[in-house]
Amino acid sequence: MIEATTAEFAIAVMLDLIIGDPRWLPHPVEGIGFLVRRFERLLRRIMPYERAAGSVLVFMVLAVSLVFTAATLRWGRSPVAVYWIFSCLALRSLDQHALRVIKALRSGDLNVARNLAGQIVGRDTGKLSENEITRAVFETVAENLSDGVVAPLFFLALAGIPGMVAYKAINTMDSMIGYKNETYIRFGWAAARLDDLANYIPARITAGLIVLSAALLRLRWRSAAAIVLRDAQLQPSPNAGYPEAALAGALGVQLGGLNYYFGRPVHKPFLGDPTDELQWSRFATVRWLMYGVAGFSYLALGIWLQF
Repeated sequence: MIEATTAEFAIAVMLDLIIGDPRWLPHPVEGIGFLVRRFERLLRRIMPYERAAGSVLVFMVLAVSLVFTAATLRWGRSPVAVYWIFSCLALRSLDQHALRVIKALRSGDLNVARNLAGQIVGRDTGKLSENEITRAVFETVAENLSDGVVAPLFFLALAGIPGMVAYKAINTMDSMIGYKNETYIRFGWAAARLDDLANYIPARITAGLIVLSAALLRLRWRSAAAIVLRDAQLQPSPNAGYPEAALAGALGVQLGGLNYYFGRPVHKPFLGDPTDELQWSRFATVRWLMYGVAGFSYLALGIWLQF
């Protein structure tokens, strides 16, 4: 296992907080996406059974990602290690993308807000109301706190830098081929199931850290814990409901409800109670929770790396 040093981790975190994901810097997701597209075209041609072809794709992408990461770490240890850790974290980019949507809502430009929301959520956004856009942003922030911060750090602690990159590959494959539509329901089955497995523990850790951050910020932390226990398992996803329920409880709002995916309606169970109205102005509190979760995660991993 190729572990990170405390200094490498600290520099990578600072880079993520300061510059996020600059367009001029090559990103691992771009390379993983390239592999997925190429392997999908190849395997669909040569393998008639879609589940088998999709499973082979997952194996091939993971193998290439692990081998390439391990190989590059032998070229220039510290700079390359910092690059991999920094590029696998997504706190600043999550904050920036969500903030752009909220700023569009603040200025009253609903069409711009819909278009920007469509860049960070999987649902159809073309006809969303202001409250529905707000809900979409809050839900994706909660879910991506796990995918973009807690889960990568969890795998960095568990399996070193290659493990962190492998998680990013799993998450990227799920976002590309893990859809439950006619094209990918069978081909993307392995990617979706592996993503569910990889996120099982991190999603629950994220929910706990949201509760902890809510307590520190004097929000509704007891409600957050209660809503997680009551509602999180009601969601069709085995993982997304946990951080979303924690956020709903901490804010005293209700998330979940009717979404459209590729024009088809999907009604997800409600999370939380509508004690307060769901408004974009609450995003300031969401940001505090976001950085609280990240701060606790960084602290925990920093301590872990000392041993």
